[in-house]
Amino acid sequence: MTVGSIIGIAAPSIVEYIKPLGDIFLNLLFVSVVPLVFFAVSNSIASLEQQSKFGRIILTMSLTFLFFILTAAVFTICAVYLFPVSGVSGSSEVITETANTDTWGDRIVGFFTVGEFTALFSRQNMLALLIFAFLTGFSARKAGEKGEPFRVFIASGYEVMKELLLLIMKLAPIGLGAYFAYQVATLGPQLFGFYAKPLGLYYIAGIVYFFMFFTLYAFMADGRKGIKGFWGNAAYPTLTALSTCSSFATMPANLQAASKIGIPNSIANLVIPIGTTLHKNGSSMSSIIKIYVAFLIIGKDFFDPANLLLALGITVFVSIVAGGIPNGGYIGEMLMISVYKLPQEAIPAVMIIGTLVDPLATVLNAVGDVVAAMFVNRFVKT
Repeated sequence: MTVGSIIGIAAPSIVEYIKPLGDIFLNLLFVSVVPLVFFAVSNSIASLEQQSKFGRIILTMSLTFLFFILTAAVFTICAVYLFPVSGVSGSSEVITETANTDTWGDRIVGFFTVGEFTALFSRQNMLALLIFAFLTGFSARKAGEKGEPFRVFIASGYEVMKELLLLIMKLAPIGLGAYFAYQVATLGPQLFGFYAKPLGLYYIAGIVYFFMFFTLYAFMADGRKGIKGFWGNAAYPTLTALSTCSSFATMPANLQAASKIGIPNSIANLVIPIGTTLHKNGSSMSSIIKIYVAFLIIGKDFFDPANLLLALGITVFVSIVAGGIPNGGYIGEMLMISVYKLPQEAIPAVMIIGTLVDPLATVLNAVGDVVAAMFVNRFVKT
């Protein structure tokens, strides 16, 4: 992105020749994100159901995840409200909005479902795909022994699509660099101030959340002993998350920290692996920032109550589909673009922000699983 910025400033005349590289990267991402979402969500649900004998732990864990995710989202909404970021001047004029004459009934139907099976595999219908994947995962588990081959298939499919995304992400430096050069050349120097402010806001808010809220959660879990136990063992998973940008890679460090804190294996071995996929404090916060920035770009009001409620709902889904892999948040970004029906001009901006916040987001995602396990242990008698 630094190289792209230099090209955009020093040689704007060649931007139109390198922009196709960014388009190729985005197109590859688009065609891989849909099957990855299906396999990731359906596999997560099928695997989750296999642990159903721990019903009380599952219920407490689910409520804990939801509480943490929504708390992070509301905290970020308050931050962007108290410290607003100026929009890009003139950016909304280049986007033409199409009138939507659908009734509320049509919108509700189109929001959750599609009329044809093939329509599920369009990135424009990501929410309908998520619901279908949830139902498929539950059905795969209910099929019992006869469903075992299919469960193996979706687990294998998830691994394959995860590797495909990692392969495509190797092109990200070129693709995002090309798009950054294009945006610098077309939007001008104001672009730097535009990105710097939301990024600074995210990192400040994220660091405050990390120290203040994780300390609060640890205290709620086990008083002063909980605070001492958590912060005495948080360094290893924190540094692992920073260096790898992967929640999956941080899982062994999290399990080790949980053991040293004194969390029973029956809880830690359930909450941490499932939380790696389903529990994302950092992704929740970054999704709010990305939605906010996208609304600034197109000149719409993010703080409209309907938009805020929808943003809170999106954060829950983003937490599920973000995955425990580097830059997995791009899946959530595609979901956000799809649900809000945002124009393609907003996609590079949220992807660039997603790339730059990934290290801190991974820390909040991964280390949050440890404090979540402490929280669950507090409310479950084993």
